[in-house]
Amino acid sequence: MTPDELSEALSAALAAAVADGTLALPAEAVPASVHVERPRQREHGDWATNVALQLAKKAGTTPRALAEDLATRLAATPGVKAVDVAGPGFLNITLEAGAAGELARTIVESGVAYGRGDSESGKRVNLEFVSANPTGPLHIGGVRWAAVGDSLARVLEASGAEVAREYYFNDHGAQIDRFARSLLARARGEEAPEDGYGGQYITEIADAVVADALAAGEPDPRALPDDEAREAFRARGVERMFGEIKASLHDFGVDFDLYFHEDSLHESGAVERAVARLRETGHVFEQDGATWLRTTDFGDDKDRVVIKSDGEAAYIAGDIAYYLDKRERGFDEVIIMLGADHHGYIGRMMAVCAAFGDEPGRNLQILIGQLVNLVKDGEPVRMSKRAGTVLTIDDLVGAVGVDAARYSLTRSSADSSIDLDLDLLTRATNENPVYYVQYAHSRTCAVDRNAADRAVARADGFDPSLLDHPTEAALIGRLTEFPRIVAQAAELREPHRVARYLEALAGDYHTWYQQKDRRVLPYPDEDVTDTHRTRLWLNDAVRQVLANGLGLLGVTAPERM
Repeated sequence: MTPDELSEALSAALAAAVADGTLALPAEAVPASVHVERPRQREHGDWATNVALQLAKKAGTTPRALAEDLATRLAATPGVKAVDVAGPGFLNITLEAGAAGELARTIVESGVAYGRGDSESGKRVNLEFVSANPTGPLHIGGVRWAAVGDSLARVLEASGAEVAREYYFNDHGAQIDRFARSLLARARGEEAPEDGYGGQYITEIADAVVADALAAGEPDPRALPDDEAREAFRARGVERMFGEIKASLHDFGVDFDLYFHEDSLHESGAVERAVARLRETGHVFEQDGATWLRTTDFGDDKDRVVIKSDGEAAYIAGDIAYYLDKRERGFDEVIIMLGADHHGYIGRMMAVCAAFGDEPGRNLQILIGQLVNLVKDGEPVRMSKRAGTVLTIDDLVGAVGVDAARYSLTRSSADSSIDLDLDLLTRATNENPVYYVQYAHSRTCAVDRNAADRAVARADGFDPSLLDHPTEAALIGRLTEFPRIVAQAAELREPHRVARYLEALAGDYHTWYQQKDRRVLPYPDEDVTDTHRTRLWLNDAVRQVLANGLGLLGVTAPERM
């Protein structure tokens, strides 16, 4: 019996109580589904609900009395072993082993679909993450968003949403000019500008720009007049740098559906159209020769200049136009993932959202990620050999590999800082969380291989009532939770919940595997029975859920380790 089936049984019991007059509630007040959850203490049963406490007052009775009536009705449900009333009116429900164990077959037969749902169905989501400036390799903070953002997209898709992964290509502004001047100075053997970029990568890109131009039969860009030279190094340098970023992200398992160029907002007139739209709503005013947006009407700490007194668009103007552009492209929800230094951005953009008549927190959602620190040999790792000043995606992947990097960056809440121990993440020990989970999956695969050698086949028999050991009850209970964990991770925008779940599942599986009287494989002188076959179903159910969960994190599920 799944949680959804148990929820339906509780709703049916409530409806029956209303129908026979026991419960003085209008029929429409009976919930279509009743929330059930795993008790914190295993001895309290398989599932618990507080529905009696929620409805008793409306029904003119006490929670305890309502709970006792529901317990009597629910106890007659096939698959329910016992229902106990606890405290003021909590229901603790224990299932028959057969009813609980049936889940193993459900999972195996569902395959990759198990855990997928429709809680986010009907939503078109634009998920913008990473969006690093093309002025240097992707630094470690951006790598965190690459892992978390791609995992969130997968979780949202698994919950029914239509998701577009978008990268905001910042090719407009002073940082691009500084990048071009840095490349030109390096190519000419000159000192880098005081506000320029350093690192070995600048030399590499500068050399590549010269080589590309000469290979194309163009003049040496170093010999061009300064303005033309800067433009040559800007165009080719940005293209080269962004190509490297895209390649690094692809190797990291992250690809984007859309690349949006900031320049297009200014060239297409999108900024002017967005300001005009806000002017029509009465939220724009003129003062001191500048054009302002009255964001204080929507909770911002001060009004914002949109068009400066010299006629140039302020930085926020591009953000305003970009948000409107996303909504006009038909996205219901716009999620933007930003670094720790962007907290001040939230209030003004939520005000912009409200000024357009949208709902902050729904149509626009902003997630802030905290810092990542790398540690090796007990000491902070502070510098990249190539980038010079920051640690990059290639530094991390080179140290621990893609799987360990993605998993370790995703398994913690994005709004908390994390320290990644590079030594730990390369160890084949249980202290390494990604190894712990992947090893559980590879162990289930080893059991499958050995079962085939011993002629233990699932197709030959399945009796879920044989899954009656406490470790099997715990394992089945954990497997039952997976669809809800995925839905919750999607709703809260917290893919780390999937990782933490997988670690708990791996722990339950390892505990069950180590029970000598719970062997899937018969001893050499032992006949194969339905007990072995049924346990193989449970083993394979764990294998499927581990693979499904790791897939949501963009991490491989190895069959051998």
